[in-house]
Amino acid sequence: MLSWVESHNLGEVFSSSTGFKLPNGAIRSPDAAFISKERLPEGWDEGEDGFINLAPDFIIEIRSKTDSLETLKTKMEEYIANGVRLGWLIDRKNRQALVYRADRTITQYPATATLSGEDIVPGFMLVLGKLL
Repeated sequence: MLSWVESHNLGEVFSSSTGFKLPNGAIRSPDAAFISKERLPEGWDEGEDGFINLAPDFIIEIRSKTDSLETLKTKMEEYIANGVRLGWLIDRKNRQALVYRADRTITQYPATATLSGEDIVPGFMLVLGKLL
């Protein structure tokens, strides 16, 4: 995602080392996150507490072997409720992805699918099988 976003000057990509302070006060660090250049204030930086006080536009969470699927689903719903517009939950254990959208729809995709950044990260595609 990083190379796509940078080559198309779409915004900023963040790794799991970046914490986001959501409107509900929760601090979350998704595996990957994107904020469009239109939403990033000029000269932006982490707040005094070291977190970005802004919900990303798009996030990716990748389920590890020890992660509870139900816990991750709850986290994904929290992201959407706090302003994230698109979220991918990549479930390696079950070889699938769950895509969460701002309209609260959730779509399940098999390992053979290609995921799209939709209108959030235009043109970005991920062949799910390459990650699973």
